[in-house]
Amino acid sequence: MKAKMANIKVIADNKKAHFDYDLIEKYEAGIELTGPEVKSIKSGHISIKEAFATVKNNEIWLTNAHVSPYKPASLNNSEPTRPRKLFLNKAEINHLIGAVQTQGLTLVPVKVYLTHGLVKTEIALARGLKKYDKRKLIKNRDINRDLARELKDR
Repeated sequence: MKAKMANIKVIADNKKAHFDYDLIEKYEAGIELTGPEVKSIKSGHISIKEAFATVKNNEIWLTNAHVSPYKPASLNNSEPTRPRKLFLNKAEINHLIGAVQTQGLTLVPVKVYLTHGLVKTEIALARGLKKYDKRKLIKNRDINRDLARELKDR
């Protein structure tokens, strides 16, 4: 099931993923968090720039996402970059595992957001872009920007 983006508050956005990867399919997943981690994320202290998702024992895990420790709960804080389980339904997990193993695709977190008080993440099935693909993207973006300027001036 693809992610529906209505009535949400985006907390973290992985802009680099849009440049480094060709995002094929996007999925909404819940994250297994402790109480202090939820408080920290709701206050905006999460970074997913270096994060990625991995497959372990037929489960999807968010790895290397940095959740800063929540100061008032200093005793109950866990490691900032610990792996966190992602909640998807069985059909989605099987589809993602098959795509990662057979097609050589990658699972990349695109954004973390709040919806109805719950912390969710949007992960994307992605294919890495080569350097020449990135140059082509930049060239097309510049051409479109120049065309827009000329049309605006007329």
